[in-house]
Amino acid sequence: MIDPTKKALLAELFDAAVAAADPMAILPQHLPPAPKGRTVVIGAGKGAAQMAQAFEAHWPGAYSGLVVTRYGYGAACKEIEVLEAAHPVPDAAGLAAAERLLQTVSGLGPEDLVVALICGGGSALLPAPPDGLGLADEAALNQALLASGAPISVMNAIRKQVSRIKGGRLAAAAYPAQVVSLVVSDVPGDDPAQVASGPTVPDAVTPQEALALIETYRIALPAPVMTAIQAAAPPHPQDPVFARLQTRVIASASLSLEAASTAAEAKGIPSVILSDAIEGEAREIGKMHGAIARQIATRGRPFKAPILLLSGGETTVSLGREGGRGGRNTEFLLSFAQAIEGAAGITALAADSDGIDGSEDNAGAFADGGSAARLRSTGRDPAALLARHDAWGAFDALGDLFVPGPTGTNVNDFRAIWIEG
Repeated sequence: MIDPTKKALLAELFDAAVAAADPMAILPQHLPPAPKGRTVVIGAGKGAAQMAQAFEAHWPGAYSGLVVTRYGYGAACKEIEVLEAAHPVPDAAGLAAAERLLQTVSGLGPEDLVVALICGGGSALLPAPPDGLGLADEAALNQALLASGAPISVMNAIRKQVSRIKGGRLAAAAYPAQVVSLVVSDVPGDDPAQVASGPTVPDAVTPQEALALIETYRIALPAPVMTAIQAAAPPHPQDPVFARLQTRVIASASLSLEAASTAAEAKGIPSVILSDAIEGEAREIGKMHGAIARQIATRGRPFKAPILLLSGGETTVSLGREGGRGGRNTEFLLSFAQAIEGAAGITALAADSDGIDGSEDNAGAFADGGSAARLRSTGRDPAALLARHDAWGAFDALGDLFVPGPTGTNVNDFRAIWIEG
């Protein structure tokens, strides 16, 4: 079994990363001045309710508002209404919530202020298909995108073409009010137009570019969705309705990884951040990290042990026809565990910063050089489990799932690999 003290150390570093993205700590310094008119709060994402709580704790005047979050992620607010909907495949509650948000910002004037609290997960939480499409079409679109293995930027570029709320359309609906978007980034590169498919941040991607991406990644979409994309007319960032839009990224993977690095250094553990924007197939990224860790442990290159490797970003899992239990972080870790099999002194945690990885209740899992062998001792083949995307089953059998619960924020993948030397 993995040494509990090592698990505790890695979990502590995860907590430090999450704390760096805690809305209660970071949101107040980014609040705009109070307007002459009304203040209306809107928001969407897995941490939207916690962002709303932070707003209420620090806003000096009157306000009203509505935010949408994932089932089970709600939090009690005084004046801001919190709705819950399905993620990652949208449902009727999300459809109703999107309509409520559009209604909330309608009829505002130039002296009014809209504060948009945006974080990861909002794409699925705000289904708002255009005329001619329904909820089933948007759900089919989401399922096809999730199964494609395409990067999040590609998925969002396509989603925005077939929505009445994404791609800046929610901000456009608030015109002529001023819109200030406070964004917790969960995307590589921290482009706010990509977070939650940018409901309040316009994007210059055209329908023709989206169609080219669909062809490149061989994404099979229903015919009505393809027709809608071909006929789409998304607003351009230079449209006058966005002239009073302000956008601020208040938390990101880079800041959270720096916080984890600082926490490790305070314990006397040297650390290095490989990247905060790693994308690609989770199992392939797992192999790559495993190769680096093994090289350090056995040859002292490219870094000398002891050292902590940190990385973030957003990997993907191409499901194909297979099902699967678990998410990209557990899939990464099962691949990583096979890559370091037999190596001593390597312990790792891979987890989603929002507290949930995939469809189960774990954020991720722990692994070391003995994980693959221990799986075989239970009669389970690590390679077979990986092939059918059952990383959850693998780490559940080992008792190595990491279950912190919903964190109230979301800056995507967190990976910490401790190489003792």
